[in-house]
Amino acid sequence: MSRVLVVDDEPAIVTLLQYNLEQADYQVVTAIDGEQALNLALHEKFDVILLDLMLPKMDGVEVTKRLRQEKVKTPIIMITAKTSEFDTVFGLELGADDYITKPFSPREVIARMKAVMRRYHEEEPTDTVPSQQGHRLQVGDLTIDQDKFQVKRGNQAIELTPKEFELLLFFAKRPGKVWSREQLLEGVWGFDYSGQTRMVDIHVSHLREKIEQDPKHPTLLKTVRGFGYTFEVQP
Repeated sequence: MSRVLVVDDEPAIVTLLQYNLEQADYQVVTAIDGEQALNLALHEKFDVILLDLMLPKMDGVEVTKRLRQEKVKTPIIMITAKTSEFDTVFGLELGADDYITKPFSPREVIARMKAVMRRYHEEEPTDTVPSQQGHRLQVGDLTIDQDKFQVKRGNQAIELTPKEFELLLFFAKRPGKVWSREQLLEGVWGFDYSGQTRMVDIHVSHLREKIEQDPKHPTLLKTVRGFGYTFEVQP
């Protein structure tokens, strides 16, 4: 039985989510503020965290930041009443896996949960890949360590968010193929909502800033105008 941590300071939302999740055969633990949520997530194992953005004592963004700093990889879905791109992208950049805005249906929440958990537990397919030693991939001058979730250029570490790392790994294992935004949304985020494709562009842009020598003239992660993106590895 999958364990879910539901974090929200609105009793009606907690009750709604807890009832519907338990009906769907999930084990539910609840928290009403950020400090309680952080303590639970650090000391107990969960399969997914439903985390409200606006919380007493510590907001959802700070909780996400602290968990990722402590190397807690549990998938996080942010629940927010805010709809501006800044709010949602900021949470995603800190390491949240998805977000959902209020009002929402429990059915949609469960669908999103299943998607992020599937992506978390499934192994990436291994098509033709660059040179690989153990769980390390050598991509041009980048070394990707899949076990340690680390990327280096030479001896220089490159700090990536969990989702940026997943996106880079997805591309690196499939060099030369062209991927649409919808395909990347399904392959990396694990769901297909056409209205969310802007999220792909934002993550690609941030990833380029970190892995490209000149992000304005990328040599690895390139745009294929009218189609999407491709990852090119020079011999």
